[in-house]
Amino acid sequence: MKRSEDIVQSLRDALRAAGHTAAALPLEHLRDKGLAHDHVRLVGSGLLARIPKQSQMGLAAFDNLTYQRACFERAVVSAHTPALQSWLQPSTCLPRGALLVQEIEGRPAQLPADLGAMATALAALHALPVPRERAPLLSPSDPLRHLCDEVAAQMQHLPAASLEPSVARVIEGEWRSVQTLLASSARPPQCLIAFDAHPGNFIVQADGRAMLVDLEKCRYAYPGLDLAHATLYTSTTWDVETRAELTPEQVGLFYAAWTGAAGSASEGAAAWHLPLRRAMWLWSLSWCAKWRATSGATASARPDGEDWSSQHSEAALVAHVRDRVDHYLSLPVVSRVRDEFTALEQLLPA
Repeated sequence: MKRSEDIVQSLRDALRAAGHTAAALPLEHLRDKGLAHDHVRLVGSGLLARIPKQSQMGLAAFDNLTYQRACFERAVVSAHTPALQSWLQPSTCLPRGALLVQEIEGRPAQLPADLGAMATALAALHALPVPRERAPLLSPSDPLRHLCDEVAAQMQHLPAASLEPSVARVIEGEWRSVQTLLASSARPPQCLIAFDAHPGNFIVQADGRAMLVDLEKCRYAYPGLDLAHATLYTSTTWDVETRAELTPEQVGLFYAAWTGAAGSASEGAAAWHLPLRRAMWLWSLSWCAKWRATSGATASARPDGEDWSSQHSEAALVAHVRDRVDHYLSLPVVSRVRDEFTALEQLLPA
């Protein structure tokens, strides 16, 4: 309880220092579900405080908030994400600051029933016009190369992750495949993507609309990365509230639903669905290896940058993540996902 009480008190002190009207409201620390944020409900205000534990983008505290503000401000036009109300700058009370965002009322996504609603939400995000000025959001000239650079950085942790040799060989084989893909000059169209579209980040409202509520890592890249992240086994079995094992046929129907909802935004994307699915899976596996290798470190005393130390989260969450990471890095699961790729070769457009 002490950690929860400390978070609530720090937020209250920051609200008071900012003269925010919610400072006198009851504050409710929500169950610890994510490695990047704590969430506190400002009871009666319709708002949630998103308090960073770290920056997954490796940014300084102020820059991290600036980046996340831009994510919410760009994505809200889709009508499938929460609105940003205000923000609290980094301070002695909250060294990494906080965002105050609209609290979305609803229930966790239920798969496969809500796959169509998720596809519609992502299509609305992907169909947004791409602005001329994209900063501060990531907008690499070659998003595939940028993704490969991220994977390469995460793969530096493979030796310390103590993988089974057979799993390490699979990861190295997938890495060679994505290098072959990178060597081609062809690329799909770019758009705004969430880059964290796993089912646990969706809330379904009473009217059936799926809302994507975690927007920390938006960037301009390829829609296929979001579509993969929404339906890969490593995503659909991550969150206990949305856990499901999809069949290849259900995954194929999800891609078809997105194509129908995205309209012209889907042009040129189909041929990249499976290659980007494999690339996103490689990113996920290499992240798992990175977390396994770094989560035991002592938490940094500085409020800036990336920090995967398990000391930032409650024991139950850390145990859950460790279980999932060990599961995903096991040979039976790696083989299962590769078998799905084979099945999807017959189901997805070439």
